[in-house]
Amino acid sequence: MRSRWPQHSGKAPSSRNRRKGLSEAHEPTAGAHRIECHLDEVLNRERVTLTELSARTGITMANLSILKNNRAKAIRFTTLTFICDALNATPQELFSIHP
Repeated sequence: MRSRWPQHSGKAPSSRNRRKGLSEAHEPTAGAHRIECHLDEVLNRERVTLTELSARTGITMANLSILKNNRAKAIRFTTLTFICDALNATPQELFSIHP
């Protein structure tokens, strides 16, 4: 059977290659973001454990841990809203950007 994408060995092109107007020069490199998550500080301030936050929000411990340890690459607005509501915090308190 012949592939629809012979240049990609039978695999569909990645979403990066399908985006219009984005050249390779503008592609972010791994680990290049400058956003820092302050979830740990907010948890300490509110005296809430990661386990309790997970129970309040329905977000898995694994995903909260990824955020807390600054290993996240993205966050959904719904997830951010759940965390902010549970901790009585704002996105500004949870995140900062480094120059």
